[in-house]
Amino acid sequence: MRALTVTPGIAGSGTLRDVPTPERSPGEVLVRTLAVGICGTDREILEGHYGASIAGHEHLILGHESLGEVIDAPEHGELKPGDLVVGIVRHPDPVPCEACAQGEWDMCRNGRYTEHGIKELDGFCAEYFRMDPHFLVKLDPGLRDAGVLTEPASVVAKAWDHIERIGQRTSSWRPRKVLVTGAGPIGLLASLLARQRNCELHVYDRDQGDAKRRLVSELCGQYHNDSLEAACALGADVIIECTGAAVVMAHVIGNNAPGAIVCLAGLSSGSHRIPYDFARLNRDLVLENDVIFGSVNANRRHYQLAAAALASADRQWLLRLISRRVPLADWHTALEHHPDDIKVVIDFLK
Repeated sequence: MRALTVTPGIAGSGTLRDVPTPERSPGEVLVRTLAVGICGTDREILEGHYGASIAGHEHLILGHESLGEVIDAPEHGELKPGDLVVGIVRHPDPVPCEACAQGEWDMCRNGRYTEHGIKELDGFCAEYFRMDPHFLVKLDPGLRDAGVLTEPASVVAKAWDHIERIGQRTSSWRPRKVLVTGAGPIGLLASLLARQRNCELHVYDRDQGDAKRRLVSELCGQYHNDSLEAACALGADVIIECTGAAVVMAHVIGNNAPGAIVCLAGLSSGSHRIPYDFARLNRDLVLENDVIFGSVNANRRHYQLAAAALASADRQWLLRLISRRVPLADWHTALEHHPDDIKVVIDFLK
């Protein structure tokens, strides 16, 4: 079968190659891949910045945003041939730590977790893959064209899960005004979940085009691209920061409502440093009972929450998040930056 592989740590080593079809294994499910989403993580692995193959293997099959169709499954299991599924990216460490033992491997404490297409597990950018059914999540059949968004949606489902848990520190709390910074796939999906909670939505992004503005407008949200300062001064009680840009983080942390919750969901490159008044930050956090926390990855429960959120969303809106679909043979074009790109997908049916 064909698979997109990379030699971790070596820039430009991505290639489409023939690899063995996964062998039958008792209790596992055989999945035919329908689509794989491309994100910044994939680009960084292809650029040689990080990534780790299975012990003893030179190559790593890339891809962690999956959508597939069950071909073969255990006879008495929940999954049946024809079911739409996505694979959960992170698996628990072998020890396991306390978090992994409870099924919360997204919160692994010793760093010995593995991740499909990233760290010591082959990814999903192959024509077929096999998995333990516990690490597959079944989707609504209506998500056949948009279900590839489940993995990024799981990231923001986790963010919202933790926001709401933190908010429960007071019995009167409920989110009212939400600011999302960054209108990429993560930011737009975070916005979708905000509107599903009936929050007043504001989205900041520097993009001057119409595509993102229109998507935010269709959520009945307000799109800001003129002034970061003005967007941050709105007094949002929930801010989800999705850019990872230092200057944006500095603004959102310093400008929010009393008792606000700021979730950092974007990952900084660490190459841009700016001066910051930490004495003021301390004063604001303490006197206003503010919270800042980071969130990454997701466990099975978050994938299920994401699947439910996508199933209840407008299908046409979801489809407009997918700006390009490219065939596997042209995988390299998925890495190109087009002006209107939001989410680019490798389509295995093309």
